[in-house]
Amino acid sequence: MTSLELAQKLKVRFADRLSGPSEFRGEITLQIVNPQMINEVCGFAKKELGFDYLVDISSVDNYGDDPRWSVVYELYGYGHRCHLRLRTDVSEETSELSSVTDIWKTADWHEREIYDMMGIRFIGHPDLRRILMWEGYPYFPLRKDFPLSGKPSEMPDVAFTKPAPLEGGPFVTVSGGKDTIAREPRVRIPAA
Repeated sequence: MTSLELAQKLKVRFADRLSGPSEFRGEITLQIVNPQMINEVCGFAKKELGFDYLVDISSVDNYGDDPRWSVVYELYGYGHRCHLRLRTDVSEETSELSSVTDIWKTADWHEREIYDMMGIRFIGHPDLRRILMWEGYPYFPLRKDFPLSGKPSEMPDVAFTKPAPLEGGPFVTVSGGKDTIAREPRVRIPAA
């Protein structure tokens, strides 16, 4: 069975609650129209269609659009060797989605990272706390409205007191330039 055939089975089961499937470069994606259906759709994909491995969960900040967030689930089945992508959108007002840790244990750290970097909460997660930033850090560094140079912290002895942690480094590197300062500016100044 192919990824497209498995996606069609999922589409038949959930009918108007899924859009697609769409294919791009040989990869199949289904859009879950109602984000509240994520557990039901994922549970069916695992139990009935054999997608026994959650490869990754990632999030996209569609800053300026509504809904603001897209959450993407990459699934794989070892038995049939097929890959499937599920995608759902989450509004900035709710900024929450049901956890799928009860379906795939590997969702644990993926959901924690999305929470830490984007601020999307996963309802029912067994241990939803920051995984990269320190507890109490008030910002979400992968949001598009977070400045490249970082934001100052009011927590001396715990964290940086100057703009950080994304100050300089590979996040703002530009090619060329006569020296490191030209290649790694501390702020991006748009060309006029």
